[in-house]
Amino acid sequence: MTDARPSFITRFAPSPTGRLHKGHAYSAMLAYRRALAAGGRFILRIEDIDTTRCRDEYVTGIYEDLAWLGLQWEQPVRRQSEHFGDYQAALNTLNEKGFVYPCFCTRKDIAAEVARAPSAPHGPDGPVYPGTCRHKSLKKRQELMASGMAFAWRLDLGRALAHIGGAPAWQDELKGTIKGDPESLGDVVLARKDTPTSYHLAVVLDDARQGISHIIRGEDLFHATHIHVVLQRLMNLPMPIYHHHGLLLDENGQRFAKRNLSVTLAEIRASGMSPETLAASLLRA
Repeated sequence: MTDARPSFITRFAPSPTGRLHKGHAYSAMLAYRRALAAGGRFILRIEDIDTTRCRDEYVTGIYEDLAWLGLQWEQPVRRQSEHFGDYQAALNTLNEKGFVYPCFCTRKDIAAEVARAPSAPHGPDGPVYPGTCRHKSLKKRQELMASGMAFAWRLDLGRALAHIGGAPAWQDELKGTIKGDPESLGDVVLARKDTPTSYHLAVVLDDARQGISHIIRGEDLFHATHIHVVLQRLMNLPMPIYHHHGLLLDENGQRFAKRNLSVTLAEIRASGMSPETLAASLLRA
């Protein structure tokens, strides 16, 4: 019997911490058009694990903006905030197998530790966590956790790599075969005391759960993929094909971003520009 399921499944997964801008529109339209051309599926996912910054009004705005662009997506839409139990279960499994450890360091603690070691390794996001809490005894960890001290769950990268046989290579459609370099990010945070997941853990689990075959996203997330493929191997999840596209820049040479107060799609829509005109200008970029 022939398997009729599409072999191309991609997604657009924004965080509702503000209104969408041109960079979002480009990424969403690129993924959508690739899915249509391949006879595949396009999935919208709302990545709202940051419950302090994410707002329902921005979720509504995402739906409005994407509909204005002419995109259609499957229902129901997965909202990560409704699935914390899934991430907690995965975290528990990683903990039981010894692949995570509690880290009690504050940002100030980490900065001081790095300052004491001028040769400390740096990655794309700055200094790599020096592993201070990795060496704490089980008894000390339990005492600190019992005291109520805030902590984060960090990936024990060295132990993870030893288990899976080294850093996995991965495929990027634009850059070819990429040699894994997870050490450039180190023991990343996978969850916190009161939030059972981070971006890294949630996105890897959701991509597997939703059967994503192709991940199309901006090159600002290129380095994160080094960690994502480690987690995929560690949890026996399939590894998608990646496509990290270039980032759009505004007239000042800055990337479109919420923190840069970039013009939003809502503002563009209010100006009277048609979605067809916007799409033509973006996909030419």
